Amino acid sequence: MSRIIHMVTFTLYSGKDTAEAKVFLKESKEALADIPGVEHFQVLHQVSAKNEFDYGFSMEFADQAAYDTYNDHPLHRQYVAERWEKEVSRFQEIDLVKHGGE
Repeated sequence: MSRIIHMVTFTLYSGKDTAEAKVFLKESKEALADIPGVEHFQVLHQVSAKNEFDYGFSMEFADQAAYDTYNDHPLHRQYVAERWEKEVSRFQEIDLVKHGGE
């Protein structure tokens, strides 16, 4: 199977470009980027007026097994429970593979 590109766009309760948002983005990268299987972790800032979300995270996984390992990892579960569910007001998640398995 092809590599998986996992992306999530989101808005924070604290608002856009706030001190709290900056801390959330920095600490999220620190918490998630080193979980086994995560490659090319990026913190993204929305610039399009066509999108309702303010920020995004993007990361890649070698395959489904690596993605599953990340999702089930205790550090990821802890992050979701302690940070994501409390600080993210809304989000959209998308998982992509290259068309045709390229």
